[in-house]
Amino acid sequence: MKKLLLLGLLLVVGSMTAQKINWMSMEEALAAQEKQPKKIFMDVYTTWCGPCKLLDRNTFSDAQVAKFINDNYYAVKFNAEGDEELTYQDFTYTNPNYQPGRKGRNSQHLFAHALKITGYPSLVFFKEDGTLIQAIAGYKTPQQLEIFLKMIANDDYKKLTTAEAWQDYQENFKGTFK
Repeated sequence: MKKLLLLGLLLVVGSMTAQKINWMSMEEALAAQEKQPKKIFMDVYTTWCGPCKLLDRNTFSDAQVAKFINDNYYAVKFNAEGDEELTYQDFTYTNPNYQPGRKGRNSQHLFAHALKITGYPSLVFFKEDGTLIQAIAGYKTPQQLEIFLKMIANDDYKKLTTAEAWQDYQENFKGTFK
């Protein structure tokens, strides 16, 4: 009987474990868009960034966040100081000043620079055709990220053309992430 209860408990706990986000490269996401159009959600991080690690641990590991991202976006992880070569809109971006083996900060990748990323982490959204929508800087809890994920997935952002409209949207938004 005890073994049966323990097995049942393990099954319940196992089903509660966080769903994982299906991360891919930007080039994989752009190729996937050609087959099945979907927006892209990009996590721009660095290896030394504490809030980036918290975002992974506290937000991206959340089952509701992971499910929503997987259902509505192609998810991309991009190291803003890495040496990946990336082709976007007919231009190949690199990090020519990248220093292998360097501890801590490295030079910024030209793609992160082109996106006007000034802080880490930054969360970047792209349309179904790969064009940039917006970058949002800073750590977000699941509840803080929810409004952006849903607003962009539902194209509500297209109607928010003034600060007042954004304020109203925030005040009337009913989040469901716990």
